[in-house]
Formats: sequence, structure tokens, C-alpha cells
Amino acid sequence: MSRVEYLEQPARSALTKVERMPFKWSLNPYTGCVHRCTFCYVRGFERRAGRPSDHRYGTNVRVKVGIVEQLRRELARRTHRDGVAIGTATDPYQPAEGRYQLTRGCIRELGAARTPISIITRGPMIVRDVDVLQDAARLADVEVHLSIPTVDRDLWRSTEPGTAPPHQRFRAMRVLVDAGIKCGVALAPLLPELSDTPESIRAVLLQARDAGATHAWMNVLNLRPGVREHFLEELAKDYPEQVERYVELFTKAYLPNAYADEVRDVKRRIDQELGGIRDRRIDPILPELQLSLL
Repeated sequence: MSRVEYLEQPARSALTKVERMPFKWSLNPYTGCVHRCTFCYVRGFERRAGRPSDHRYGTNVRVKVGIVEQLRRELARRTHRDGVAIGTATDPYQPAEGRYQLTRGCIRELGAARTPISIITRGPMIVRDVDVLQDAARLADVEVHLSIPTVDRDLWRSTEPGTAPPHQRFRAMRVLVDAGIKCGVALAPLLPELSDTPESIRAVLLQARDAGATHAWMNVLNLRPGVREHFLEELAKDYPEQVERYVELFTKAYLPNAYADEVRDVKRRIDQELGGIRDRRIDPILPELQLSLL
């Protein structure tokens, strides 16, 4: 991989209003991601912004310095406590977080403001922040989603080249759950013929259950312009026999609803066969308001 350039930029805002999503606000302390997942949908946004979406994506990371202070100001002006999703555009626990600790600071501010938090990440570094996650969870709902779409090491290396291996993410899940934090697995995205098979889904759900996952959800691959070109180029390197099939499947950016429904049915059946992934925390941390109602 090429050398990564980190650019420190003042944070002009912290929270972004989101439409047509399960959450109303998102927060991303970084722009750009060294994980360089071949399927990352953010490549499409980068292309529209006139930035590289090919192999150069991830060699430039913008660090939003001052975002913690900006978030504090924005939270002070809010009259509601709608939930905030962290990591919707770039991973909040990519290596830069080890130095800048912006995600950690934002969790602390959101917790102090009693704001529900949802975090999605592929980064085991999140275990560093068990203490602030616990503090936040005593004041508002906190959910962590560890993205683990496959346990196949060859497929992982090919499609998620800058990420920690799946077993490290499952280990992080166990640490969080044992600490009382709600943490589940996101099989996202599932790739046709590669990670959407019953065998592949079962393997992920089995390890997630063993790691104490409190929930599990999935979504399927989409290939928008800017993502499609790079994904197919990388697919041809390691899975050339699949390229023609993907070109046939993705006549549009999104797969047909019937396909996604079929994969969800497979996941649902396997989940039921395994006894269901559900919250089995021995000592869950709950917000004080919920505790008062028990």
C-alpha cells in the first residue's frame, strides 16, 4: 500500500442530518479510510467530489480536528435527543484514531448529553474505549455493530485489505459484551456467490453467537458508479471466474429486491436453526431511566 497522508482540517460541523435511514444524525471524525475495502460505497461519494475512488482511495485521510469541541457546541443547542450513528462514511476506529482519539472524545460528549449512540466499525481498537462506552451506556442507549461479512481468510484479504482479520473482531465483540455493552454482528455487505451462501452465513453467525453477539443483521452489495469500476477490477485479480456473473447481476447499482429478500430468508433460517442470536449479556449496562423502570 502507498504511504498514507493525513491532513488535519478544522471541523466546520460535527453532526449531519440523514434522510431515509434508521437514524437521524451521523457523525464521522475522519474522511477517507485506510481499510480500502473494495466494495466500500463511499468510493462513489469520493468520485462525485472529484477525489480518487480507485486504488488511490485510502491514501489520503482528512482528520477533523476540533470535532469534539464542535460536537459539544452543537449538542448544547439541541432540544431533542435523537440518536447519532458513528462510522457511516468512514471507519471511526481506523488507525488514525489511535493517535487523535476523536471518536473517543465524541462518545464522551454524546454520553454526557444523554444521546443514544450507534457505532459501526471493523476496528478492534474499539475495546480501548470500553470505559467511555460504559459511561455513555449508563445515560443513553449504546449499540455497537462489528462488521464481519465473512470468515473466509482469502476473501477477507481480497476485499478488506486494510482491516483486522475476522477473528480479532470477534475477540473485540466478546470483550464488549462481557463489559455489558450491546454488541452485534453486521454481515455487510454480502457478496453474491462469495459470502451470501448458506455455508458462509452460517460460519459467521456461529462465531458471532460464540462471541456473545447480542444481535445480527445483514445487507447486500451495491455497486454505484465509482465503486463498480474498482470492485470489478479487484474481483478480476482473485476471482476472475466471477466477473461475468457480476456484470450480469449488476445491470444497475442495486440488486433486485427479490435477491435481497432471498438472502435475508437464508440468514433468518440459519439464525433459527442455531437457536437465535439475541441479547444474553449476564450483566448488561442499561441507561439509568430504564433501570428505574425495572
